[in-house]
Amino acid sequence: MKVLQLVGLMMVVLLVLATPALAQESPGTAVFSGGSIGAGLGAALTLVGAGYGLGRIGSAALESMARQPEVAPRIMTAMIIIAAMLEGATFFSLIVCILINGNGKW
Repeated sequence: MKVLQLVGLMMVVLLVLATPALAQESPGTAVFSGGSIGAGLGAALTLVGAGYGLGRIGSAALESMARQPEVAPRIMTAMIIIAAMLEGATFFSLIVCILINGNGKW
C-alpha cells in the first residue's frame, strides 16, 4: 500500500511541476489539455480492472468445479457468459477512452 501511495504522490508532484512549463504559450502553439492523460489513465485502470475480474471469475469457477464436478458444464457456460459481458464492458470503456483521447489538443 505504501508503494502505491508513493507512486501516486510522485505522479501528482510531476504533474504539478509540469504545469508552469505547459502554461507558457508561445505564438503558433496550441494549449495542452489533460484529456490525453485522462484517457491513458482511464484505459490503464480499465485493463487492470478487467484482468482482476477475469482472474476472480476463473478462480471461482475452478474452485466450484473442483468441489462439485457434476455441475462443471453449467459452471463453465456461466463463466464464459460472464467473461464475455466483462469483456464487452471493457471494450466499451476503452472506446470511450480512445474517443476522449482523440479530442485532446496539444
